Amino acid sequence: MSDFSVSLAKLAEEANLTVAYTPCELDKIKVTATEVYRPGILLAGYYENFDNTRVQIIGLTEMSYLEELSTTLRDMRLEKLFSFQPPAVIITRDMQPLSEMMQYAKQYSVPILMSAEMTSALMGVLITTLNKELAPRITRHGVLVEVYGEGILILGDSGVGKSETAIELVKRGHRLIADDAVELRRVSNRSILGTAPANIRHFIELRGIGIINVAHVFGIGSVRSSVEVEMVVQLEPWDRTKNYDRTGLDTEYYDILGVQVPSMLIPVMPGRNLAVILETAAINNRTKEMGYNAAKELLAQLGLQDDISL
Repeated sequence: MSDFSVSLAKLAEEANLTVAYTPCELDKIKVTATEVYRPGILLAGYYENFDNTRVQIIGLTEMSYLEELSTTLRDMRLEKLFSFQPPAVIITRDMQPLSEMMQYAKQYSVPILMSAEMTSALMGVLITTLNKELAPRITRHGVLVEVYGEGILILGDSGVGKSETAIELVKRGHRLIADDAVELRRVSNRSILGTAPANIRHFIELRGIGIINVAHVFGIGSVRSSVEVEMVVQLEPWDRTKNYDRTGLDTEYYDILGVQVPSMLIPVMPGRNLAVILETAAINNRTKEMGYNAAKELLAQLGLQDDISL
């Protein structure tokens, strides 16, 4: 079970569901489980370990089985299902709910929704939405941009130039996702989705100018609501006593909610065009994802590394 919740109204909107019965407004009903469930085994009479926090999906198989049961047995099994009071029962393939379903839905205050989709397709949509809405999340002070399709999270102390770099990237045709506060969600064991809190979405603060709405100033194509974080760039003032990576041979990682995201530390000093550097970093990160590493190729050409996968 997640620590967060999503309204049934949001699920209905995302999955294009229609209402057969609801005891109250759908936005007042909350779903907290990331999984959905087909209650075939419960309808067959096995009730142990039933998780009543999951949305229940009734497809063609379940409906056909119910129609083959005797009236008494079907009535008993359906009452048992609705007595657990799951957040919702969804019927797929545009099938109509049985009269017993409507009876017990009203008795136990369980919403019944309907979908025109096939069962597997509907489950895919619901699971995707639930994983995003109920994902573990944190908020980090930084800027999130999309550069050449790569989501880049820019971190660093206040005043180091994060927002200025982001606005330069927007001017060069890339897109802003979030400024100042970035909400990060672990939507799977290998991916982090970044977005902006709704109340500051599309806004950016530039010292000396103030707050601007990027979508209004540069057009709606200059922003997007979310992006997968594929690289973390940490900015810091140039320290001449510090040795910075000059080859990129080894990949550093930044931990976000247990997911290891490729990371690099970029020193900031007058005369360095950070927007161009981040563009190059995005392209280089993509080539590494495709299996090419320029540093390894150079070492191989110099005869310093023999066994190499470029």
